[in-house]
Amino acid sequence: MTEVSAEDVLFALNNLWVLIAAALVFVMHLGFACIESGLTRAKNTVNILAKNVAIVSIGMLTYAVIGFGLMYPGANEGAFLPFSSLGGLIGLFGVSPPEGGMTSAYADYTYWSDFVFQAMFAATAATIVSGAVAERIKIGSFLVFSTLYVMVIYPIVGFWKWGEGFLDALGFYDFAGSTIVHSVGGWGALAGILVLGPRIGKYVRTADGKRVARPIMGHSMPLAAIGMFLLWFGWFGFNGGSVLSAAPTGGEGALDYGFGGVSLVFMTTMLGAAAGIAGATAASWLQDGKPDLSMMLNGALAGLVAITAGADSFSAGSAILVGLIGGVIVVVSVILLDRGGLDDPVGAVSVHLVCGIWGTLAVGLFSDAATLGAQLSGVLATAALCFPAALALFAGLKATVGIRVSRQEELMGLDIGEHAMEAYSGFQFFTTQ
Repeated sequence: MTEVSAEDVLFALNNLWVLIAAALVFVMHLGFACIESGLTRAKNTVNILAKNVAIVSIGMLTYAVIGFGLMYPGANEGAFLPFSSLGGLIGLFGVSPPEGGMTSAYADYTYWSDFVFQAMFAATAATIVSGAVAERIKIGSFLVFSTLYVMVIYPIVGFWKWGEGFLDALGFYDFAGSTIVHSVGGWGALAGILVLGPRIGKYVRTADGKRVARPIMGHSMPLAAIGMFLLWFGWFGFNGGSVLSAAPTGGEGALDYGFGGVSLVFMTTMLGAAAGIAGATAASWLQDGKPDLSMMLNGALAGLVAITAGADSFSAGSAILVGLIGGVIVVVSVILLDRGGLDDPVGAVSVHLVCGIWGTLAVGLFSDAATLGAQLSGVLATAALCFPAALALFAGLKATVGIRVSRQEELMGLDIGEHAMEAYSGFQFFTTQ
């Protein structure tokens, strides 16, 4: 019999954990589909689900063809652009794996496991945009935007830190993607909202000519709640898998910083989400006189997004504080965006962009991973690339093929207009609401 060493066992455990974590991140796509469809109207459910299904395909395929090579080109440390060679533009096929693909640069998991885990993150970045532009965007235009954005923009930002680009050289720290994943998606969402404009009936004029926001309720709060819990469940893989090791005290990278491993990350992830719920509940109760369930759901996600950047370096107390503030911030942000005429049906900009920025800056305030200046540099650099790029993509699509469905189609519902089918058989939605 072949003797199995302790190193072999550790490698197998680490590799298995990375794959399990990838599967947990995959489950998050079901969470996004549920919460987005639950918080929007029934007449657009098929459209929401179709976008979420397509995005998984787009994210994984573009990451295989181009994204992986852009994000991890190798031998290009400290650079601004990851174009070290033409081969670096050919994704999975342009990067030479170790012999047999059975080891990685980290020696903790296989090359293929690394790709699978990273591809799940790429798909997540595009999913964030879907909810913000819901109920009025043409599905074809949305898919074109998503393809280009996740194929090029996301890998470049990822390279800046995780591929050892210039942000990494500056000391910027983003453990699992408050900026690299969530803010990248959030900037795309904000650009989409600005170019599309609000849904019909979202804003009305009072007798004195003042514009006020009109609530447009989602059709299934149970579905939205299921989505939140699925996302929270998947986040243990999103953050826990980013340790890239099953060791409770952390892998090589974590030990270099003196931070904890999977056990610590699970704890901070759990507390951040719980505190986010508490913060959002309190803030919405004070604002409306009653606790708003949709705010509570987004509070959990706000806490999760905020904790993600420093999940391996926050203490329990810091995790609670970061999540609590995130929960309050998301309520304030939703209210301010509404008052500013920015129609975000699911609160994606508030959750992923605003709280992503907060969580990134919190690393500089509550941990030793990076300075506040380095964190601010990362936030500004990401904004400088992502927002103009997303704005240009949406504006270009609007000027050419168009991005918004017709008034009649929007009133009737995108399920019928874009897909010629219904989510709930026998119940058509011909309405002006």
